[in-house]
Amino acid sequence: MKPLVLGLLASFALGLQAAQFSVEKTASGGAIVKLDGEFLTELVVDQANKTYLWPIIGTQGVTMTRAYPMKEVAGEQHDHPHHRGLCFGHENIGGYDTWAEAASFGKAPKSSERMKHLGSIKLRQITRMEGGEKASLRTESDYLDAQGNKTCSEVREYVFGLRANGQRFIDVDVVIIASEADTLVDDKKDAGLSIRVPTEMAVDRGKEGGRGTGHIISSEGLRDEEAWGKRAKWVDYYGTVGGKAVGVAMLNHPKSFQHPTPWHVRTYGLFTANPFGLSQLKLQDKSAAFTLKKGERLTLRHRFVFHDGDEKAADIAGAYEEYAKQP
Repeated sequence: MKPLVLGLLASFALGLQAAQFSVEKTASGGAIVKLDGEFLTELVVDQANKTYLWPIIGTQGVTMTRAYPMKEVAGEQHDHPHHRGLCFGHENIGGYDTWAEAASFGKAPKSSERMKHLGSIKLRQITRMEGGEKASLRTESDYLDAQGNKTCSEVREYVFGLRANGQRFIDVDVVIIASEADTLVDDKKDAGLSIRVPTEMAVDRGKEGGRGTGHIISSEGLRDEEAWGKRAKWVDYYGTVGGKAVGVAMLNHPKSFQHPTPWHVRTYGLFTANPFGLSQLKLQDKSAAFTLKKGERLTLRHRFVFHDGDEKAADIAGAYEEYAKQP
């Protein structure tokens, strides 16, 4: 067979090969995830009072997470230093705050009181780290009070994959376990699973002023600031970054706690699914605080879809139906 034909056959066979994910442990005890040898994201475990994914590379090679406070980039918003990449936190589980961190309070008068209740989510171990056509990371962590005493525990599972249309996704399941004692889960606005989007694709730039390129749209058709505090099966945040039209959607699985979740999604770039703060998000007058009895657990299940274009071009409604069918 002629060399040209052999080369074409080899190229065709290579094109049929599924994309490959790999996971490798970092010196700090976290992990780096790669897609076909290219950096996708890092699980950072030693830089704050909680673990987080940062940065996250979406379609067209675009970084889909704000750099601050991990790195200072000219033109970015430098607010809310606790909005780190993709993370989970809660202002009051078991009496302690894992949403904020010391830098959140600055020199505000209230800082001394809140600092007394500043807790942490500390990685205990990574129990699964696998690559292949998908990648998975399973972590076990402890929730600690201000003195470092364990208050409860968490098991978290990340799955990294590609949809049939090539969109990248990250599934994040968070299981909170009242492992030590009965545990209060308070009604707080600042709580939930979050991603802080790039400044350029925010709807506006908050206190720094000016418009961004972005828009927010929910499964219920609510746009921009109207989506805040409302329940929805999914929300999409899209805009342009470096001239490229991109977005990230967060999908709420039907088996997730308090589905369909309310959304603490802000036009300045915070994007949070918050099923806890029903009164603080103005959905009801009565507090939704409750006690997780010792040994009980609650489960949050979400998928992040990184895409081109807006929610229609990306068929986020279809992506949700696909995700909702998962057991």
